[in-house]
Amino acid sequence: MARAYDFPTDLLTAQEALHQVAHTLSALHDRLPWSVEPHPGFSDPERWRPRQRPATDGWTEEDQAEVRQLRARQQELSITVVTHPFWQTLEGPDLVTARMMLKHLNDAPAA
Repeated sequence: MARAYDFPTDLLTAQEALHQVAHTLSALHDRLPWSVEPHPGFSDPERWRPRQRPATDGWTEEDQAEVRQLRARQQELSITVVTHPFWQTLEGPDLVTARMMLKHLNDAPAA
């Protein structure tokens, strides 16, 4: 059985915020056009796996600013989590196990 770790509250908070930012960024990318810049689209049926993209006006300035802001926050939180002093209290396989446990702490249990 895996060892239980006493993660500090600020580390748990930063990790949860990191998950939230990643989810928000992913949802934003899902709703944005496929190209940042305006593009006429393309169709490439000759490839081994045909692909096509519709014409797009690209992202608005607001969309670009929102993505930049979320990416900056994601980077800030990643640095906070990875460089947290708690990790210095562990070493070897214990360190790896604790990092993985923190990442998946709030995952839904498998059915």
